[in-house]
Amino acid sequence: MHYRHDDLIHYAQALLTAAGLEPAKATAVAEILVEGDLMGHNTHGLALLPGYLGELESGSMEKLGTPTVLADHPAALTWDGRRLPGPWLVLEAMALAAERAAAQGSCTVVIRRSHHIACLAAYLKRATDQGLLMLLTCSDPNTASVAPFGGLDAVFTPNPVSAGIPTGGVPVLMDVSTSATTNGMTNRLHKEGKRLPAAWVMDGHGAASDNPSVLFEEPKGTILPLGGMDSGHKGYGLSLLVEALTGGLAGHGRADPKEGWGATVFLQILDPRAFAGLETFERQTGHVADACRASRPAHAGTAVRTPGEKGIALAARQKQDGVALYPSILPTLSSWAIKLGVAEPVAVP
Repeated sequence: MHYRHDDLIHYAQALLTAAGLEPAKATAVAEILVEGDLMGHNTHGLALLPGYLGELESGSMEKLGTPTVLADHPAALTWDGRRLPGPWLVLEAMALAAERAAAQGSCTVVIRRSHHIACLAAYLKRATDQGLLMLLTCSDPNTASVAPFGGLDAVFTPNPVSAGIPTGGVPVLMDVSTSATTNGMTNRLHKEGKRLPAAWVMDGHGAASDNPSVLFEEPKGTILPLGGMDSGHKGYGLSLLVEALTGGLAGHGRADPKEGWGATVFLQILDPRAFAGLETFERQTGHVADACRASRPAHAGTAVRTPGEKGIALAARQKQDGVALYPSILPTLSSWAIKLGVAEPVAVP
């Protein structure tokens, strides 16, 4: 089933507003969630909305107000997000960081006690469209599903790392977990009784598996770090870096009492104009991106793409033809639509 892009945003806005979220915050959350589905990240788009609505209902997601500023230097800020909606906090931080980067060359905002921030890739093009380089990463100190390399006990979340890189053409939009897969994917496949494409998880005895159910059995299994059983030390190292950039710089993380589903966020904007210049930056990044695409394909008929290229093309197509939602998404929102008195979107031919 396909749905109009604007209809999905209005539907999500209406649900969030009816749940008590301020209009500006509801708009920010709705736009980022739908952007995730537009780009094909269907575990981190509207699939998250039922959980967000439940958090608003329980009071675990704060509805009103602004973040508390804990530190404010010209190019470095620390916020207490007060468990406000993550997408709204990130967009506010992006706007401020972009403004300050224009004067300082770069600006970094770290946010403690944010609520979940959804799909990291959904933010990046907003920066690259302005000729800005953006780095965004996060962790959730309230839970753990990824073990350190060589261990059995979970310490990390999938700790994604993302970057938006302007190239003068199609930007590079990188969004990768430092683990082999995500909580969203393993949860979905477990509920559906399906398997992972490869042995991306480990059971509680240390054996690699493609069955996500090992994460829910005793002794509890874990998601493997990026690189798996043979080179997972690489993902392990990246996970530690993310913890330093998020919990470390924010001064709040896994060493503190748990508060519920959320995020600690590191966001950095760099303005190439303050360095060698945007034109020369894009000459270099554009050349590298073009060289990647020109590389002879290892498999006939499958051209080399840059990260995010497929998602950008898919988003453009779905804005025109309608957004194809994963089959379970709207049914899980139906009870909320009835409860909150919101009309569901109508599918397009």
